[in-house]
Amino acid sequence: MTIRVGLIGYGLSGKVFHAPLIRQVKELELAAVVSSNPDKVLRDLPDVDVVSTTDQLLARQDIDLVVVATPNTLHHPYAKAAITAGKHVVVEKPFTITTEEADELIDLARKHRVLLSVYHNRRWDNDFLTVRRLIESECLGELALYEAHYDRYRPKVRDRWREHDIPGAGTLYDLGSHLIDQALVLFGPPRTVWADLAAQRTGAQTVDYFHLVLDYGRLKVVLHSGSLVRGEGPRFQIHGEKGSFIKYGLDPQEDQLKQGMVPGEPGYGIGQKEYDGELTVELGGLSVKGRVETLPGTYHAYYEGIAEAIRSEKPAPVTAEEARDVIKVIECAIRSHREKRVVSFE
Repeated sequence: MTIRVGLIGYGLSGKVFHAPLIRQVKELELAAVVSSNPDKVLRDLPDVDVVSTTDQLLARQDIDLVVVATPNTLHHPYAKAAITAGKHVVVEKPFTITTEEADELIDLARKHRVLLSVYHNRRWDNDFLTVRRLIESECLGELALYEAHYDRYRPKVRDRWREHDIPGAGTLYDLGSHLIDQALVLFGPPRTVWADLAAQRTGAQTVDYFHLVLDYGRLKVVLHSGSLVRGEGPRFQIHGEKGSFIKYGLDPQEDQLKQGMVPGEPGYGIGQKEYDGELTVELGGLSVKGRVETLPGTYHAYYEGIAEAIRSEKPAPVTAEEARDVIKVIECAIRSHREKRVVSFE
């Protein structure tokens, strides 16, 4: 059974992160794209239909799965319309603006008995896959500190929706949703959330800096992002009773996909050797230090999991409930910053 896919939106997200990966999964067929710029779509995808409205797409009986790759404020209404039309749905992260919107979609998907998932692709970053495997090995012992950064140097504010003063804009919803999702995958929901948020750049209209502390008792999780970071710092720092792991560098898949590279090509998902993380552990009273080879990144595994979930009714690779909890942490962070206090997750 081929699963026919309709993609809503062909901006950066649809063009780079969805269309190429959908087309790499043999069980999926990208059949139609909703776009106001058909020439742009057809230059890349000459074999797909281009329609001008979401209603046209949802009216098609041959579309099984709808991918919502639009600005954040449209995630909820478009996903709701697709679910109501009886389609399986993938939503670009962040899932929604509020947990109330997320819960409405979760209930609606249950009612219509369709799959609902959120594209948290950075679960399949090469560095995070390596970190996850390392933590699962327990070679660091009981963890005390997990710190993850997603820093960039973008001093100029650009005229685009992500940097406008609208709901769901800013780096907390953008980069923050990645870091939060990764932390929840590793450790589950936190006890409390504390946050410091800021608009640091000249002319910034929305959050471009955040510093979150998630409390898990003995373990503290620090998630950080800045837009005025010219010099590279560690991407991950993890410290436990038996050792530490320090990792620099970003996963290469975004840049590779922008350059037209696809999964299966030589070098896809493979990071630079100089960015292999450094592990320091205690073994038999000896301090041992060495490099840990970074696992390959595998964004396509998400859509392989979506195809399997639809065909076999297995759980989605990212469940809607997991993605809802990411939004809940974001809401806790906003409240913590506003009220200048630690906020309980529950």
